[in-house]
Amino acid sequence: MKKLIGCLIVAFFVLGSVVAFAEVANPEWWQKAAEPYKGVVIKGISESTPPSKAMVEIAAPEFEKLTGIKVEFEVTSWDEMYNKSIQDLQTGAGIYDFIYVEQDIIYAYLAQNWLTNLTPFIQNPAITEPNLDLDDFTTFINYFKDAKGDIYAIPFEAFLKSYIYRKDLFEDPEIQAAFKAKYGYDLAVPTTWEQYTDIAKFFTEYGKEKGIELYGHIAQAKTHPCVAYEMVESIWPAWGIYNWGINLEKMRASVENGGTLNSDQAKKALRWYVDMLQYAPPGVRTYTWDETAAVFGAGKVAQGLIYLENLGWLAQDETRSAVIGKIGVALPPTAPGVLDEAKAGKGYIGYYDGGALGIPHSAKNKEAAWLFIQWCARKEWQPEFARLATRVVRKSTFEDPMIKELDAKMGGYYTLLKDSGYLFAGAPALPMHRPLNELYLKWISKAVAGEVSPEEALDNLAKEVDALMEELGY
Repeated sequence: MKKLIGCLIVAFFVLGSVVAFAEVANPEWWQKAAEPYKGVVIKGISESTPPSKAMVEIAAPEFEKLTGIKVEFEVTSWDEMYNKSIQDLQTGAGIYDFIYVEQDIIYAYLAQNWLTNLTPFIQNPAITEPNLDLDDFTTFINYFKDAKGDIYAIPFEAFLKSYIYRKDLFEDPEIQAAFKAKYGYDLAVPTTWEQYTDIAKFFTEYGKEKGIELYGHIAQAKTHPCVAYEMVESIWPAWGIYNWGINLEKMRASVENGGTLNSDQAKKALRWYVDMLQYAPPGVRTYTWDETAAVFGAGKVAQGLIYLENLGWLAQDETRSAVIGKIGVALPPTAPGVLDEAKAGKGYIGYYDGGALGIPHSAKNKEAAWLFIQWCARKEWQPEFARLATRVVRKSTFEDPMIKELDAKMGGYYTLLKDSGYLFAGAPALPMHRPLNELYLKWISKAVAGEVSPEEALDNLAKEVDALMEELGY
């Protein structure tokens, strides 16, 4: 280990290899700022994702060594994380000093005044690192501001849910010839849903013919919030149904009241989604977002839409991934006119996902928690953080040589995120997000299970969404 003046470099065993912990640009500042809170124990909770694990295994231990502030950071399933956070926020118990704030839920939190306004903290030089540089954050930080522009959480992960495919299969001459013979056009990354469907059918049949476990499609189709999110965030936008099918001016979802949720196009997209499950692995109705990535990593799927935060391990971790060096990333297929609408700022093609760390209104150690949140967002750690967790929240990270080198290994993902991220969008500003998701989950799950037709499901869902909006006073 090499010592550098004014810097700390510590080795860690991550993803099967030793990596260097990033230099600390100003260790003396951190020690001085943390002095009043030395010995304090801060407790946080987050979802068990690659970024959270990197913060727990790498960032937190080094923060403790340098500052003397102890970090108890719980990473757990999305369901448990959400339930524990909500219980703490509702009761004001002050169990957690920092929590994971997902982009799509912050509007509900702000409506309840559950988060601490970080702007006064940012304006206090005694506890805000001089190099925080808010202007360096991507536009994703805007999702964590209120209408006045005050900041309530600092992003630590931001990523796209987009199209991913097996380059080795798509570029195989024998497979290319067989595909063209069957469909009359070249096998390539699909730009339409019709092409995607052809490819899904082809590879599923190819797997059967060769006697190998290979399928042409993947989905997160479990009766779980994930299936509703897949439709509203990924499938419908790429078919031209935006904002969950809700007219945000009228706050209604049915076609009769100005929405698009039960439109012919929305019904066509949901029917497609249900029909496509036949080309996915047999267990697809038990898959959440975790299983979709795991099945792709096992080499069992030729293409699909997944949360690309998983690219970090898919492209690098030999103990988990069978597709290292075989991954391609591209924009998702779209219905006619959708891509043009997105480029013009009138729509979007998929979900710009991510989360941030925020401080509950009832937290007992806010200043110490604020120091840790900044520590995780430090400029100098972001390239290594991005390598481990495939997430970028700072513009400067894209220019780092490490990220440029990794871009090719990850199928050009960082270039896609930098150049085309604006075509994707976060969730709309719907404070009633959670009860809405429950309604969508109920009817989409019924369609997936075959209990009702997709058309019947959306007619009923649109009526119930309109009723909820009316009940809430909209």
